[in-house]
Amino acid sequence: MNVSEALATRMSCRAFLPTPVPEATVRAILEGAKQAPSGGNLQPWRVYALSGEPLKEFLALIRSKIPTHPRGEGSEYEIYPTGLWEPYRSRRFKCGEDMYATIGVAREDKLARLLQFARNYEFFGAPVGMFFCLDRRMGPPQWSDVGMYMQSVMLLAREHGLHTCAQEAWSVWYRTVGEFLKLPPELMLFSGMALGYRDESAPINTLKTDRAPLEEFAELRGF
Repeated sequence: MNVSEALATRMSCRAFLPTPVPEATVRAILEGAKQAPSGGNLQPWRVYALSGEPLKEFLALIRSKIPTHPRGEGSEYEIYPTGLWEPYRSRRFKCGEDMYATIGVAREDKLARLLQFARNYEFFGAPVGMFFCLDRRMGPPQWSDVGMYMQSVMLLAREHGLHTCAQEAWSVWYRTVGEFLKLPPELMLFSGMALGYRDESAPINTLKTDRAPLEEFAELRGF
């Protein structure tokens, strides 16, 4: 699979098969992704990957807390700006509507939507759950470095026949994640990521989100 194919077939997978992913494969993906660029070669990313019993233990802990903390524990950062403006507001709205349409959940069915969203906190059934962190003293440039590392992980996953779902939704459980992983105090949770084999029969995995035309976000001059 070439890079263009990996980019074209990458998607946010929200239903996985229970098929285990070998440790060697996970190691190869995380190792290969370290070639991602970072300013000054800081390599600010830190990754924690869970599978097997540790993953089951962690998810059981989250399930035990959801009844009393249905919205999590809060987040150390804002995932979206307050009062999101156009065209970003419409893009986000359409993404959500298109996703729920694949599973036949109407906008007014708040309970069904909440239950689907809660699937984030099961890693959508993936056999591997990962967390990406960085030193909280780092700034926006280093956050972008971590993003490039995560993108590299997602593309290498496609090369191995796997799919992923990047999940900033995990940021609202930063305290529990930090305690479970025994994160040092200087590390801040940025995002989770589900990794595994896509369930091809799941309707929600048919979602293909729109992309703006090139002319909407790029200007080419002097060509």
